[in-house]
Amino acid sequence: MQQNASVVASLTDKTADAVHAICHTPKLIKYTNTDVIGCELCGATKNVIALAVGMAVGIGLGDNATASVITRGLAETARLGLVLGADPYTFSGLAGLGDLVATCSSPLSRNRHFGEELGRGRTVSEITASSRQVAEGVKSCASIQALAAQHQVEMPIVEHVAAVIAEELSPRDMITALMSRSAKPERY
Repeated sequence: MQQNASVVASLTDKTADAVHAICHTPKLIKYTNTDVIGCELCGATKNVIALAVGMAVGIGLGDNATASVITRGLAETARLGLVLGADPYTFSGLAGLGDLVATCSSPLSRNRHFGEELGRGRTVSEITASSRQVAEGVKSCASIQALAAQHQVEMPIVEHVAAVIAEELSPRDMITALMSRSAKPERY
């Protein structure tokens, strides 16, 4: 096992500390976090963002484009998380930025791989039929989009990924639409 770090999220420090004590090893360091909402949201949304990164890679975009998707995806996640009562620090921690970068950057990521295949022109049904693995973002993007709409939070990457998954938009058209959005302050 390689060196690794992870987060134990629980509503109480006592429970998080107990799980931490059981799981901690010299090669697996655990951090604790009582922001369950933020950790759960980060864990779900990172898969959708990884689909978008994979699509960008699949259509031939480079590192700057994928870094932009990761960064703006984190901003979308944080906007929704703050409305839901999440701790802002969660998004810059392991459950947020850490897991997002790992999922979006790894060639072993199921969600990134699924997105790459979409970017290369395959359909959702073709990819699903030829794989025994599950890309969680395929199912969760519509739920995250609905949650964002319920709370009136703009999440354009999630919205456009959901449209690609529903086969209403091509990956190339998704990137064009996202790049055609009006300029906004970066903090938005």
